[in-house]
Amino acid sequence: MSTIRNYILVTLAYWGFTLTDGALRMLVLLHFHRLGYTPIQLAFLFLLYEFFGIVTNLVGGWLGARMGLRFTLFGGLSLQVVALAMLTQLNPEWATTAVVAYVMASQALSGIAKDLTKMSAKSAIKALVPDDQQSLLFKWVALLTGSKNALKGIGFFLGGFLLAALGFVGALWTMAGGLALLLVMAVLSLPKDIGRAKEKPLFSSILSHTREINILSAARFFLFGSRDAWFVVGLPIFLYSVLGWTFTQVGGYMAFWVIGYGAVQAFSPQILARSLKGQAPIGRHAMIWAFALLPIPILIAIAVGHDIQPSAAVLGGLILFGIAFAINSSLHSYLIVSYAEGDRVAMNVGFYYMSNAGGRLLGTLLSGVVFQGYGLVGCLWTSALLILLSGLLALRLPKA
Repeated sequence: MSTIRNYILVTLAYWGFTLTDGALRMLVLLHFHRLGYTPIQLAFLFLLYEFFGIVTNLVGGWLGARMGLRFTLFGGLSLQVVALAMLTQLNPEWATTAVVAYVMASQALSGIAKDLTKMSAKSAIKALVPDDQQSLLFKWVALLTGSKNALKGIGFFLGGFLLAALGFVGALWTMAGGLALLLVMAVLSLPKDIGRAKEKPLFSSILSHTREINILSAARFFLFGSRDAWFVVGLPIFLYSVLGWTFTQVGGYMAFWVIGYGAVQAFSPQILARSLKGQAPIGRHAMIWAFALLPIPILIAIAVGHDIQPSAAVLGGLILFGIAFAINSSLHSYLIVSYAEGDRVAMNVGFYYMSNAGGRLLGTLLSGVVFQGYGLVGCLWTSALLILLSGLLALRLPKA
């Protein structure tokens, strides 16, 4: 009973953080686009968010193993409150360079917070599930990951709605207050030793020396780069500037997409049940679904490039992309937790999500640079290339 209780507590903390993370992304993107920032400047606002995710996942996994996952989880929630409060002090009269630097610094804190919280939540599940119950582990990881993405989608809508209803500063204070309340509740409830390694690992051991973890991490790098190469800057600016949507419409559609994406992730075990025949996934499944994803951005790019119902192609194609990408992500999320080594789980998961953050950093930068030079079509072809690289790497994963 305590295992289920702790799983619920970890999940609730992760959910609360995720709502503010999605809302903050949409707030910053739409607010600064409205102020006249270019796609490249918008991409730069998020670069430190992604860069510090790389650093955090490496160091955070080591901290989680030494100090326990309770320490890293609460650290992540606390830093997000600080990042939200920091943005409320932004002065619109500052020079553009100063504003960009200040927002990048606050996003750096938010990036650290996000990856501390995510690493802690997913590592905690490995600590809570017995090693001989791999099917249960797949279901719990899928549920946590899927519900997180559904709530991040709600966060996108919340960000657009709060920006319209309360303004930039009012939205930030509202989110900071709600997350601070959740932090206090979590501090009073979670056990102290969850996820702590029996032997204190050395800092020099933060890099993975396991072949399958290294291959999976490289495949994850390109997989998430492929999504963010068109999703972070290119897509929302296309919807707002080219299709003429409002802030609420942009936030609402992206919320709908991420909620659906999260639902597919959560139900991936049921979706894949027939092909898995009651067994847990293996590396071959990650390769199959990467190549199933590949044609989708190519077909959208061709349709938009030749002006063949571009609105329908983007909106409908994004739904298909979301379904295939969600199954890919769910398989990857299970495989890393499965490959992770006993009480080194936090370090293994941290290393893996370092690659995830690296891919997001690459995708974020490419989304702004490629969109400014080649529009959404260029972003989609870039996405397809990155998916191809991910699939080729997944070919090298263990077959059993």
